Amino acid sequence: TAFCVCVSGVSGGEFSVLRSPPSVVFRDGSWAIPGERIPDVAALTMGFSVEEDLPWPGLGVGDLFHRPQATVLVTVKGVDKLPLKGLSYPIENAVPFSLDSVANAIHTLFSEETPVVLQLAPSEERVYMVGKANAVFEDLSVTLRQLRNRLFQDSSVLSSLPLNSLSRNNEVDLLFLSELQVLHDITSLLSRHKHLAKDHSPDLYSLELSGLEEVGKRYGEDSQQYKDASQILVDSLQKFADEMFNLYGGNAVVEVVAVKEFNSPLSRKTRSILQASQSAKENPYNLAYPYNYDYSVIFNIVLWMMIGLALAVIVISYNLWNMDPGYDSIIYRMTNQKIRMD
Repeated sequence: TAFCVCVSGVSGGEFSVLRSPPSVVFRDGSWAIPGERIPDVAALTMGFSVEEDLPWPGLGVGDLFHRPQATVLVTVKGVDKLPLKGLSYPIENAVPFSLDSVANAIHTLFSEETPVVLQLAPSEERVYMVGKANAVFEDLSVTLRQLRNRLFQDSSVLSSLPLNSLSRNNEVDLLFLSELQVLHDITSLLSRHKHLAKDHSPDLYSLELSGLEEVGKRYGEDSQQYKDASQILVDSLQKFADEMFNLYGGNAVVEVVAVKEFNSPLSRKTRSILQASQSAKENPYNLAYPYNYDYSVIFNIVLWMMIGLALAVIVISYNLWNMDPGYDSIIYRMTNQKIRMD
């Protein structure tokens, strides 16, 4: 099982690593990470390959044979930066991103096991769960009505959080608090089903929180409500990261992405019908394209297979050349000189 939690905050944005195991190496520095490559960071920390090399110095090689057991990416909208404990990196070009490619890789490679693949945006009532293990999360509140009802139950976060200037009677405040309730419920469900954190399949949690953004729009970013909500969110994220890290036995990456606003709407890459003519202008000397990212893998497979086959041919040929006919099949034994004299 693999676990990673990401929270990014942006002036362009900021990517913060809260917790990580020794097998995943993040270097201390102020290197900016392109916003569109955040999913590649999640994929590489989990041991999956990516289509393009990631020339970002913040992520080291680490231990290739011991991958984290889970990945959780929390995207916080509406704030430039959160005072979280851990390493932080600025985000360059804060564009919307999706972990669909990572989710598909997990579902394809571990479909017969019990990986947890949970992608959730409570304020938009958007949820994606796949795999056998997600039956555990069927009771998770995902619609706004479910979240509101959950908040007023006995074991909700309302009984433990210091609300300060926030109100139980305001819809915007309740939306913000309901997202914190989701974080609490995820750790509660996992603690009751710890076998999901101890299996051999990687887990993925992708959460998008926009309640703080709505609080800022409702009261203003200089308001006491926004300041209190920011502090409550920081404390809740830190607690959530620690609990998830402990549930996975310390073998988890915990990160956070905080972004004020995205530079562009989420869109898929498309190919222009003019791409061929444009590329010809950009490459007038007909230079070769860079090697594909999996070139070295294919090269090693072919190389060592050829070496193995060559050695096998040499060994077989040597043994055939030096074979003693007297100790082989009946055909060769009948040609033995002693047998023919008899």
